Amino acid sequence: MKNILKALFCIGAMSATHAQNTTYYQQFADYKMEIDVDAKNYSYKGKQQIKYKNNSPDTLSVAYFHLYWNAFKPNSMMDQNVQNNGKEGDKRLQKNGVSRLASIPKKEEGAQNIRFIKQDGKNLTFEVQETILKVNLAKPILPNSSTTFEMEWDAVIPMQIRRAGRNNAEGVEMTMTQWYPKIAEYDYDGWATFDYLGREFHAPFANFDVKINIDKNYIIGAGGTLVNRKHMPGYNTTSTAKPDAKGKISWHWKAENMLDFAWAADPDFTVETTQVPDGPELFFVYQKTDKTQYWEPAKKYTVGFFELMNRQFGKYVYPSYAFVQGGDGGMEYGMCTMILGEAKSLERLVGLMFHEAAHSWYQQMLATNESMKPWLDEGFTSYAESLAMYELFDEKKTAPHPFTSTIENYVKFTKTGREVPAVYLADHHKDGTAYTFASYVKGELFLVQLGYILGEDQLSKLMKTYYNTWKLKHPNNRDFMHLAQKISGMDLKWFEHYWINTTKTIDYAVGYMDEKGKKSQLTLYNQGEVPMPIDLTVTLKNGQKKHYHIPTNLTRVWKSKDRFGAFETVSYWPFTQKEYRLELPFAKSEIASVEIDKSKRLADVNRDNNVLNN
Repeated sequence: MKNILKALFCIGAMSATHAQNTTYYQQFADYKMEIDVDAKNYSYKGKQQIKYKNNSPDTLSVAYFHLYWNAFKPNSMMDQNVQNNGKEGDKRLQKNGVSRLASIPKKEEGAQNIRFIKQDGKNLTFEVQETILKVNLAKPILPNSSTTFEMEWDAVIPMQIRRAGRNNAEGVEMTMTQWYPKIAEYDYDGWATFDYLGREFHAPFANFDVKINIDKNYIIGAGGTLVNRKHMPGYNTTSTAKPDAKGKISWHWKAENMLDFAWAADPDFTVETTQVPDGPELFFVYQKTDKTQYWEPAKKYTVGFFELMNRQFGKYVYPSYAFVQGGDGGMEYGMCTMILGEAKSLERLVGLMFHEAAHSWYQQMLATNESMKPWLDEGFTSYAESLAMYELFDEKKTAPHPFTSTIENYVKFTKTGREVPAVYLADHHKDGTAYTFASYVKGELFLVQLGYILGEDQLSKLMKTYYNTWKLKHPNNRDFMHLAQKISGMDLKWFEHYWINTTKTIDYAVGYMDEKGKKSQLTLYNQGEVPMPIDLTVTLKNGQKKHYHIPTNLTRVWKSKDRFGAFETVSYWPFTQKEYRLELPFAKSEIASVEIDKSKRLADVNRDNNVLNN
């Protein structure tokens, strides 16, 4: 009996420990950096102090840092990955189907050479594992305690292949992103030590105090607040520091509660600003030429964008945001983005700015682990981008809703046979186009389909609640789905499974209609593999329309309204049943047409069978 009680006590204790471990926590880092840039040789010397707070219930005996620039050299894991994936891989890393990394000259290889690392004054041993630095601690970091790391390192700014590096395609000299040894995130899943192969990132929230010494003729754009700021004519902004004996000036930046600190430098940069009403100050840092002509008219759209995002998804919490020319497309960072500036049209530049700025919500303030769940980051951002472009740029509103082209592109791609589940890890996709559709497109349509299931008002409430509950934290898909189910009362686990974990598709069809006296009986078919509720519109020959909502029994609770039209809810459609019959209170001769999803929000892969004309 004692042994039984002892065993039960142990099981109970283990359960209690597990319950404690699932309590939410997040780590925090406080960086102080001093950087001395050798612009002529595209290198710099860096030193930093990191006060690291372990808020977890775990004792940490080892720490990990990211050394992203180690990827930019021949035969790195990034190079090997490009070679392994062939022409289907990321096109930006290739030239004529061959890895661009394989031909990086020796002097332009990325390098972050660690001179030393200390913990509370004691030297530590470490091991460089490709883009990961494994550090053996002098003493364990106990739960709810802090430690201080000190590091010095030398770095060579690599040829720009992906996001970071020297002399990008538009002639920007230095794009300094993921440029410093960055402590990895530690959470309930352990250390986030994904090798960098070119895609997404993850990090703990941190404060940054950064001093950058660079030749006086350079202008810096960054995500943060320039402490020693001076206004120049034409809104130009520079450092107030005076040149030292070597002709260098110091740019002193600070930022609080961000995931990273990024900057770019070029002698030809112009800095312009504008203010969002009740919002952040916006900076535009770019080479002002006839090739960047669309930056000036883009400003008013970015102001409108921040106003829309604040209203629709939650208020931007930082004091500023900078659009900085210097990318190889676009990539988001704390309080800034690095983007190509020589756009072919105003629409393309504005769309790129909207997408990258939307990452301030779905990557920075709602800091999901995008290496593990890229759809939760890229997809939600793409949803916001499409909404903003429709509301702010598409003045004619020619499409029925903001996501029309996304659905059309998705349907076309499903027919290629290249689709893969969105659940894949970001850097473990082999097909670059398949990655785009899995993460960006299906992630965006995840919200579009959810709006169809819940009703648009419920989705809007969900997005605001998600932000208010999880801003400046690290939510995951379970946190989002928990709120979705709590707000709607519906069971939605099935939907996430089908849409994220599989490549199964939706295909509902209108079958035929039988006369039943003064009534009609309509037969519908489920020819797809993903069950969904159905919105059905009956149009009479006198022009009157009658809307019906056919729930799926999987949700257990039905949506009550939708801004796309008032409807009558009828009996549910069991998800195992391939046919469904609905009695209509109209004679067949009175009916002009019947249509599934007149709003065209359903990602149905065959819309040709969605309408029956009588």
